[in-house]
Amino acid sequence: MNSEAVIETRSLSKVYRDFWGRKKVRALNSLNLEVKQGEIFGLLGPNGSGKTTTIKLLLGLLFPTEGTVEILGQPATDVSKNQRIGYLPEESYLYRFLNADETLDFYGRLFNMSKADRRKRTDELLDMVKLQHARKRQLREYSKGMTRRIGLAQALINNPDLVLLDEPTSGLDPLGTRDMKDMILNLRDQGKTVLMCSHVLSDVQDVCDRVAILDGGELKVLGRVDELLKNQGITQIRASTLSEDAIAEVKAVIAKHNNDTIDVDHPVTTLEDLFLKTVRDSADRPGQRYVPPGEDKAAPAESLPASEEAAES
Repeated sequence: MNSEAVIETRSLSKVYRDFWGRKKVRALNSLNLEVKQGEIFGLLGPNGSGKTTTIKLLLGLLFPTEGTVEILGQPATDVSKNQRIGYLPEESYLYRFLNADETLDFYGRLFNMSKADRRKRTDELLDMVKLQHARKRQLREYSKGMTRRIGLAQALINNPDLVLLDEPTSGLDPLGTRDMKDMILNLRDQGKTVLMCSHVLSDVQDVCDRVAILDGGELKVLGRVDELLKNQGITQIRASTLSEDAIAEVKAVIAKHNNDTIDVDHPVTTLEDLFLKTVRDSADRPGQRYVPPGEDKAAPAESLPASEEAAES
């Protein structure tokens, strides 16, 4: 196994068979994959592409039909390697009548952690996922977003070297999604390796170093996100605000060397960035409406005092 590789598969295949042993479906076909230490790796694909099968093979929950899987230098079938793995499934199956403290203490016991270590780790994780205020509430009272956060804390209780995340932002609002992505990036900063599956491609683009796209059980695309998304056919020049005369001069210079259409426009932000800015600015300046660039800032929208606003509603 490559010394830098945390996950390595070679010609990995999985065939599901029916009751009589007849071949039913080939879920995975000769997958060759390496996930390096300290990177965030995205595993993408439509439903039925083989993502879940790959995760189960990595965890040792399924046995391959052909090929090999090594995790952290050990065969995937060696259950001892799971001591160094954290797993957040797409649906968190937690005990609803336990509170956050009891949940993390329970999972800490499964890893034979001492009482002092369980208590310390619980405090650290609840602070990280921002659930200190709800640590004594039963999980049945949690929203889906809060359940996702405690699920991540549970996956990290053993301070794992490898973290497997299946749809980590499922059920989270935009603020919670941003927090989750920041926590994933922080895991990389701590030297951990993260493999995540998600159908929210913007989340993958924001946090992943490399991605693999599966379809029909086969690997179709593999590479660094920035390189895969770069359009080599277009050259982009950016500058701070330019006058009309400066823009005309730049266009004239480019026109000497290129006969194609020259497009001059302002860069576009993302809806997520706009949403986060609006919510954060709202907390700093309650009652004031955000005025997008280009609108008349001399005539801002009128806002009612909080008491009148409540009366209007």
